[in-house]
Amino acid sequence: MRKSLEKYLIQFMTTMTIGSLVLSTVPMVQAEEADEEGAPAPDISTSVEHEGEVLEGGTLKVAYVSDTAFAGVFNNMFYTGSPDATVIGYFNPGLYGYDSNFKIDDSGFAKIEMDVENKQVTISIPEGVKWDDGEPITIDDVIFPYYVIGHPDYTGIRYSNDFQNVVGMEEYHNGEAEEISGLERVDDYTLTVTYNSFPNSMVQAGGGISSYIEPEHVFEGIEVADMEDSAPVRENPVGFGPFKVESMTPGEAVTYTANENYYKGRPKLDGMTMNVINPNSIVAELKAGNFDIATLPTDKYDTYKDATNFTTIGYEQNAYSYIGFKMGKWNEEEGKNEFDPELVTSNKALRQAMAYAMDNDAVGREFYQGLRRAADSMITPNFQEYLNPDVKAYEYNPEKAKEVLAEAGFKDVDGDGLVEDPNGEKFTLNFASMSGGETAAPLAQYYVQAWNAVGIPVELLDGQLIEFNSFYERIEKDDPEVHVYQAAFGTGGDPNPNALFGEEAQFNYTRYVNEEHNQLLADIESNDSFDDDYRQQAFYAWQEFMHEELPVIPTLWRYELTAVNKRVTNWDVEIGADVDWTQVGLTAESPVAE
Repeated sequence: MRKSLEKYLIQFMTTMTIGSLVLSTVPMVQAEEADEEGAPAPDISTSVEHEGEVLEGGTLKVAYVSDTAFAGVFNNMFYTGSPDATVIGYFNPGLYGYDSNFKIDDSGFAKIEMDVENKQVTISIPEGVKWDDGEPITIDDVIFPYYVIGHPDYTGIRYSNDFQNVVGMEEYHNGEAEEISGLERVDDYTLTVTYNSFPNSMVQAGGGISSYIEPEHVFEGIEVADMEDSAPVRENPVGFGPFKVESMTPGEAVTYTANENYYKGRPKLDGMTMNVINPNSIVAELKAGNFDIATLPTDKYDTYKDATNFTTIGYEQNAYSYIGFKMGKWNEEEGKNEFDPELVTSNKALRQAMAYAMDNDAVGREFYQGLRRAADSMITPNFQEYLNPDVKAYEYNPEKAKEVLAEAGFKDVDGDGLVEDPNGEKFTLNFASMSGGETAAPLAQYYVQAWNAVGIPVELLDGQLIEFNSFYERIEKDDPEVHVYQAAFGTGGDPNPNALFGEEAQFNYTRYVNEEHNQLLADIESNDSFDDDYRQQAFYAWQEFMHEELPVIPTLWRYELTAVNKRVTNWDVEIGADVDWTQVGLTAESPVAE
């Protein structure tokens, strides 16, 4: 199962990414650097092949490790969180495949042909394939999501640049046309899409070509405004992946059975179960033999590194944790972010001082045993071609933090050890952070204390951590009580930052807008970016700007580790790899216990 390729949020302490997905022996976590005591980071491979005679059928037991329940929005057009995306990935993956560099290839369901000169993409799907309910799949199921996401009554968050770039989409979205002129239905299995612009990002998975395919027939008679809460989304989803949803316990568990119609061949397994398991108990659950597959908390590596009944594999995620600053609000009517320069968080000196006050090198060592490291940029190491080598993470320097504050006019007027704003007014920043695992609370407290130590008045919002769904509801709605927050982004297969930081990007939760920034984003997306050198320099310039302005402070690049019980054969999490479900089997009736 492939990793999700949308620009999506990641739950900070447990796992989050636009598209679908999951998780030979290539080392990914290299022992390149030792911590201050000289202990090297562990070597972790991206795949495992356990020996043993494979049984016929059997049920794979998967744990979704989180303190958050599934929201229960099981459709790629509407989901917003990682728990739901993970459920979806097993029964309705995206259209196309991609390689280790996230470039679209022919390994997926659809074949993509690009005509750069005419700004067109032709999407072809195989004939004779069925949905898991037995109905045939046609190109109408590829066209259908365009008409849902572009509809004026659409209630989700997917209507962004990728869809707006389709010729005729704006007219359809505004109610000025009944059809999207840029969609040409060639035949039952072929679609040609014409775009207004055709940047180099189009070659990347998640870079501009929709990967959605949805069963139009199950939504027949349902108005677009009602789809998000409809039975095909909440209760009885239909897909074309290796498994089909058999039943679910709302928020807690999903039972799958093998999809007899799977286009790559019926899985060797009879089915799979997925249960939400709290991060605090997953290691004990795995050692007890209750699950086969689970993501592992890196902050507990020492408790399972020597486990005898499962193998730990992993990779460096295409994601980063960050500290974000609320600097405005989303204008729903105009569909864009509005920056408020009067907010104290809009003062970049304050943001820079907060960056100098944090020791993220120590956080990676002490909280995560070297399995997370200080992030230099919002471009992850997976994109070495675009990662600016001259941009480095802010070094821990509390004295520099105090100096930056003083130069910007933040001074301790009343002698209480905390600064007032440049107008001499008291202020307090409310810091929102999510619950999730044993590390969440002490890490949030560390940041609060580090900022307080340099004189910045920060306190934990409501005095406690916030559950995942509640956290993002408050962030998305620009709750005025949230001033600073800790979250993470998955960048998907395209490093283009516009969908996360652009003026019209709903995911730009900071609401930061700047004309120079707009131009830098436009340079990255321009036709000139088909030139590799131009594209690289455009990315370099954007990172230099963001390092100075800091609408968000990138904190940690992160590894994701996966436990694979020793009764499971052939599991792979390498980027670009696709689990071969005809080969994944079980060598025992139940997961092996220690």
